[in-house]
This record gives sequence, C-alpha cells and structure tokens, in this order.
Amino acid sequence: MILIISGTNRPNSITLKVAKLYQSLLTARNQASEILDLQELPLDFASPSLYKRELYSQEFMALRQRVADVQKIVFIVPEYNCSYPGVLKAFIDGLEYPHALRRKKGALVGLSTGSQGGNIALSHLTDVLHYCGLHVLAQKPRLPFIHKHLQEGAFTNPLYLQLLEEQIEEFLSF
Repeated sequence: MILIISGTNRPNSITLKVAKLYQSLLTARNQASEILDLQELPLDFASPSLYKRELYSQEFMALRQRVADVQKIVFIVPEYNCSYPGVLKAFIDGLEYPHALRRKKGALVGLSTGSQGGNIALSHLTDVLHYCGLHVLAQKPRLPFIHKHLQEGAFTNPLYLQLLEEQIEEFLSF
C-alpha cells in the first residue's frame, strides 16, 4: 500500500487533483494506494495540543495511524511562498518521532503556478524528511504552471504524465 499525501488543506486544490491522478496511475499498475488529504485534519490539530499526545483528537490519531501503517509515501507538494505549506510541516511535526517516517521510503512531486515547479519547496521538504529518517527518491518531478496544464483531471502537457510515470516506475522498485 502506498499512501499519497495531498500536501495542502486548501479546498478544491489542484494538489488534490494531482494526487487523484497519481493514484489512478498507481491503480493502472495494480498498485494499492490511498490518499490522505490534509483537509481531513481536525481544525484544532495545530493548537498547543500538537505537542501533547494525550490531547490528540481521535481524528488526528487516525491520520497518524495511516502514516504509521505504510512503508511508502508519496507527497504531492504545492509551492507556497517559496516553500511547502505550513500545514504539511505541522502535520509532519505531529507524527510520532522518530518512528513514523524512519526507514520508510518517499517520493515527492512539486507543483507551482510559477516557473520553478516547486523546486525550493521540494528542497526544504527533503531536508525535513531526511532529518526524520525517510529515504527520499532522488527523482522529484516538478510541474510548473500547473494551473495551465491540468484540465478536468488530466494533464494537457504530455511531459507531466511522462514524468509521473517515470517516477512511479522507479518508486515501485525503490
């Protein structure tokens, strides 16, 4: 089972649409996957209770467990202000340390409405994930101007689909 994390809690996000597209590519390869949409986070998860396990809500504990139960995770990461979304960082901070990510394998896909495809966001997130002990696949597709190249749940730029297919091929054998 591969967990796909949609790295924002923004409603109607392009990130979730790309996560669903990624999932369909895994399904086409008979690979089981599920999406963890950060919109599922309880509204108060980032309160001071984030630092006291005994105060975690049942909803947050269930999301943490979904991460604990898998060995491979794909992060679909939008670029926000030249980095990745704070809600994703807070979610990672709320995972059980060091066991939640240690010795697991991850893949990253960067999205942006600008020209860099989330390059700096992926770099920042890679540093954090390495610190947490996650082995990150070197191949990190970056999808610039994503708002112009995704229509009705499909890429209009065939290169984007090719990049994801190539990453999936590598990730399945990683």
